[in-house]
Amino acid sequence: MKKQFKRPSVVEKVFYQKLEREIDDHIVEETMLIQTNGEKIGQVNGLAVYTIDDYAFGRPVKITSTTYKGKQGIVDIEKAADLSGAIHTKGIHIITGFLGYEFAQKIPLSLSCNICFEQSYGQIDGDSASSAELYGILSSLSEVPIKQNIATTGSVNQFGEIQPIGGVNEKIEGFFRVCHMKGLKGNEGVMIPHQNKQDLMLGEEVIEAVKNGQFHIYTIKNIWEGIEIITGVEANKVKEKVMHKLENFNS
Repeated sequence: MKKQFKRPSVVEKVFYQKLEREIDDHIVEETMLIQTNGEKIGQVNGLAVYTIDDYAFGRPVKITSTTYKGKQGIVDIEKAADLSGAIHTKGIHIITGFLGYEFAQKIPLSLSCNICFEQSYGQIDGDSASSAELYGILSSLSEVPIKQNIATTGSVNQFGEIQPIGGVNEKIEGFFRVCHMKGLKGNEGVMIPHQNKQDLMLGEEVIEAVKNGQFHIYTIKNIWEGIEIITGVEANKVKEKVMHKLENFNS
């Protein structure tokens, strides 16, 4: 049965908009740490949608990954803290399947990895951040930094294919808004599943920025297309670096 959302009253809508502005203030004041420039190993801007009744807005969320020698596998810090839903947990297991399929045909998959949604204190569910989580892991293993001016959304399957997600317009507009508040430099953008391009119904401000080359929307089909955009490094070079690190972990 489809859940019926209550349309917010005028008073409720004003309250939700105030909440949205408060999040923006935290980002601008850097009490909520979101980078939109520079590069960082193991750190990626994922895209989340906040939904209250029938009111929804998107904002970036910092996702970090650390990897080190060991046999613990992937530890989802949200799940360890009882803040992860079943679908998000499923996404973590899918990432393990991808890493095994891609890199453990000749050696065991031996690593320890922690994934965290930084400064997030509520329940997280859904698998739309699984590609972002995987980019963070690949970055940490390869020691290739991720561009913080590019945010990403999309779920991933065990073969590395990017799958469509919901809330694509809110997610794009949310990252654009944050970049605009911090001062657009013209190199910012988002990566989305190629299937979601038919869902785009963006505001005029975002459309104009895209037309003028001030903001960019990349549609991708698989994780390796995405890794080249978000790192600027050829996929094969990233693969080689990841394989080398995993071989060292296994020795």
